[in-house]
Amino acid sequence: MNAYLRLLALLGLVALTPGVPAQNALPAGVARVELAVDGVGRVALVYAPASAKTNRTPVVFGFHGHGGTATAGLREFAMNREWPEAISVYMQALNTPGRFIDFEGKQSGWQLRQGHMGDRDLKFFDALLARLKKDYQVDEKRVYAVGNSSGGYFTFLLWAARGEVLTAVAPAASEAADNLPALKPKPVLFIGGEKDQRVKYEWMRTTMDAVRKLNGCAAEGAPWGEHCTMFSSASGTPVVEFIHAGGHEYPKGANAAIVRFFKEHPKK
Repeated sequence: MNAYLRLLALLGLVALTPGVPAQNALPAGVARVELAVDGVGRVALVYAPASAKTNRTPVVFGFHGHGGTATAGLREFAMNREWPEAISVYMQALNTPGRFIDFEGKQSGWQLRQGHMGDRDLKFFDALLARLKKDYQVDEKRVYAVGNSSGGYFTFLLWAARGEVLTAVAPAASEAADNLPALKPKPVLFIGGEKDQRVKYEWMRTTMDAVRKLNGCAAEGAPWGEHCTMFSSASGTPVVEFIHAGGHEYPKGANAAIVRFFKEHPKK
């Protein structure tokens, strides 16, 4: 821990970070990583297999929803269990006004667009990825992101602002909103609920249709497992739509589909 973070700890500020327990309370193989970004202490949970020290290893970033925690992201996305050969990263957001709820910003959330909140979360992502590259043998052709709700919006922002870094993405219960014009073709698995009352299905449908057009996908899709339809692309940037009958929730089976999709799409 650097001097700044030691000071934060003495003041009790690091301990106030919700949902990010001390190292001795974490599951085996999961480490608490602390960074100072623009003078602010940021925290993430990182799982890395022992082989990541010597072998090129894929990385999956997971972004929790509004009001969520890194610990909840670890539990929800569970990439450490679903894909234990990969490094998985669960970043903790800071209090941020939400797009649909918590307009006063009393709960954790991610920046919504480039320039919002001083780009603090983009800078956190950059700093954390640099740290991973220092500590492990990161396979730069296999860097992925998954996010739910607010975290899904941030996944779209990462695609827009750090698209050259990411290999493929899997946003859930979200839509591209302000970031659509900056997107460039990339493999994407999109998760949406037909009865979502917070992020309306028709909004997500608009994003999915726009992304399929952007990626040059076939007009007709083919079954790709439960709830999933694959729209192929001659350029190698297919879209999979994982559409479930529920609402604003992260559905059962999503993680297995995401891992399958990510494994099938390393960077060319």
